[in-house]
Amino acid sequence: MEPDRDAILRALDGVIDPELQRPVTELDMVRDVSSADGIVSLTIVLTIAGCPLRESFQQQIDKVLADVPGVRGFELSFGVMTPEERQALTTKLRGGATERDTVIRLPRDCRVIAVASGKGGVGKSSLTANLAVAFSQMGKRVGILDADIYGHSIPHILGIHQKPVAVDEMIVPPVKDGLKLMSIGFFLDDNEPVMWRGPMLHRALEQFLTDVHWGDLDVLVIDMPPGTGDISISLGQLLPRAEVVVVTTPQKLAQDVASRAASMARKTNMRLLGVIENMTGEVFGTGGGESLAGQLDVPLLGQVPLDPLLREQGDLGEPIVASHPDSESAQTIVGIAEAIAARTTGSIVKSLPLVS
Repeated sequence: MEPDRDAILRALDGVIDPELQRPVTELDMVRDVSSADGIVSLTIVLTIAGCPLRESFQQQIDKVLADVPGVRGFELSFGVMTPEERQALTTKLRGGATERDTVIRLPRDCRVIAVASGKGGVGKSSLTANLAVAFSQMGKRVGILDADIYGHSIPHILGIHQKPVAVDEMIVPPVKDGLKLMSIGFFLDDNEPVMWRGPMLHRALEQFLTDVHWGDLDVLVIDMPPGTGDISISLGQLLPRAEVVVVTTPQKLAQDVASRAASMARKTNMRLLGVIENMTGEVFGTGGGESLAGQLDVPLLGQVPLDPLLREQGDLGEPIVASHPDSESAQTIVGIAEAIAARTTGSIVKSLPLVS
């Protein structure tokens, strides 16, 4: 019995583009479907030549065609979209907009969680990456924006080394284990420094929010640069509904500096969710996180212990929440993610003081 062509096409609805996270049939990427003696032949047209994720298509097609009656095997070939096909794809992904604009296309119900700190060296980026993994393990669709322009370390911590794909003027972020990531680090050579002034920083952040195809996200986690500079101000302007988590270490100096980041969040109308104390232990003293939370009148979301394994796994590109879920650090971070997820917008809004 020769397999039914309609049944084959219905099965191919289950093949998801690993970067765009939508069915290949919906994206018009399937060509030349035919069968002979139970062998299905088809072509997948890719956005660019040399796509590094071809193996994913092979595995998915093998899986979905296995249940189609009469299919004994398949022959898969790849092509590349024409400029006209790429333009049509871009228009579809932009919701019908035919030209580039400055619209931030995050879903209305997507929560934006900005992880901030008053100074560097408090483990903010490691916590950002692991919180994103924790949200993903909770079944949420997660994106990460590495807005720490000068210290872009999230790609290394997550072990994401592939480059974004440009489809006309739209940027498709790399995806790993369901996490979508955008970072300035993808566009630099080796350890090249970023030497930009304020307007360029604002433009970069704006482009990451408007030109990147984030798709259907439940949570966008943003790794903020330390301090209270241009990026923090720009984020408040571009994403006024963002919610902020402040990271500090236990000693009083870090607490004092972190309070400035919290003050910046409130002055730019972002909502303050709570405080995370990182590197808890005798080395850095005690009580800073709890004291800061009390000062800001927000919850202490958790105290992550000073754990060499957390650092080691970040160096390896394997976040501890995924690689060692039973460790104390991983369980603490998961608990923090659950606490953030449980807090609704209505319960965290604080009235802002009048500024003369």
